Amino acid sequence: MTPPLGDIAHIGHTQLFTPDLDASVAFFTDFLGLTVNGQHGDTVYLRTFDDYEHHSLVLTAREQPGLGRLALRTSSEEALRRRVAAIEAAGGTGKWTEDEPGLGRLYVTTDPDGHEHALYWESEHYQAPEELRPALKNQPQAKPNRGVGVRRLDHINFLAADVLANAEWQEQLLGARPTEQIRLDSGRIAARWLTYTDKSYDVVYTSDWTGSEGRLHHIAFATDTREDVLRAADLAIDTGVFIETGPHKHAIQQTFFLYVYEPGGNRIELCNPLTRLVLAPDWPLITWTEEERKRGQAWGLKTIESFHTHGTPPVRP
Repeated sequence: MTPPLGDIAHIGHTQLFTPDLDASVAFFTDFLGLTVNGQHGDTVYLRTFDDYEHHSLVLTAREQPGLGRLALRTSSEEALRRRVAAIEAAGGTGKWTEDEPGLGRLYVTTDPDGHEHALYWESEHYQAPEELRPALKNQPQAKPNRGVGVRRLDHINFLAADVLANAEWQEQLLGARPTEQIRLDSGRIAARWLTYTDKSYDVVYTSDWTGSEGRLHHIAFATDTREDVLRAADLAIDTGVFIETGPHKHAIQQTFFLYVYEPGGNRIELCNPLTRLVLAPDWPLITWTEEERKRGQAWGLKTIESFHTHGTPPVRP
C-alpha cells in the first residue's frame, strides 16, 4: 500500500565526509555563503540563511569524501511512527539515536543500496544571534554578505547499483512520488527523480556504472535566480573552484545548473529550480528514452557521465 502523501515534510539536511575539513568549511562559508552553527570534534554544522532548522549541512572529517546520512523531517510524530513501522514491516532495520544538535530522536536506516537515511520529527527553530538577525521577521537569518548566498539545500542525487529498487523503496516506504525517469532501450531504469512535496524533485537515483553501492552523485543548493548561478561561475573562476560543467539547463526537470567540486572531493550543484512545481495530484511519470537522453542538455550541451570516483575531482587546467 502506498503510504500517505506528506508523511515526509522535506529534506532536513545531509552529511558529507571530507579529507580536508578546513578547506571544505571554507568552501561552504566563503564560496556558497553558509554559516557555521557549531562544531563537535571533527564535525562542523553549517546552515543556509533561509533554513528554519539548526543546520542544513554536516561536514565530518574522514580519510575519503562521500555521503554520510540524509536526514528527512516528518510532518508529525505520528507520521514518524508510521514510516518506522512501514520500514520494519517490510523487513528493514534501523536504530534510534540522539546525536545531532537542535534535533530530537532520529531513526536511522538504509535504502537497499546502503545510503543512510535518518527520519525525525522534533526540531528546534533557529534563533539568529544579534549579528545575524534579519531585518524581516519572516526570514530566519540575514542574507550573507559573501559568496553566492544560497537559500537552501535543494536535493540529493544518489548513485545506485539498482535504481528501480531504491526508487521503489522511497515510494513504497517513505511516500515519495516519481516525477521523471530515464528508461534505457534494454528496459532498465537508469535514473528516477522523486519528490516528497510540491517541488518537482527532492531525491534522485542515478545508475552507478561501476556497480558500486552507497555512493553519492551530488548534493544541490538552490539560488534565488539564474543570475546567481552565473555569478557563482564567475566567483568560481576567480577563486579557483573547479567547474565540472555548466552553467546550463537540464532537459530533465528544466533546472538551470552549475556543477563544481568542493576541496574535499564531493560534487556540488548550484541550481535554480524554484519556479517549477508539481501541483497536479495525478502527475504522470514522464519517461525519457535512451535516444532522447543522448541529445544532451536542453540547449545542446552533451551530458557528462558520472565517471569520477570519490575524492578525485578532475585536475583544474
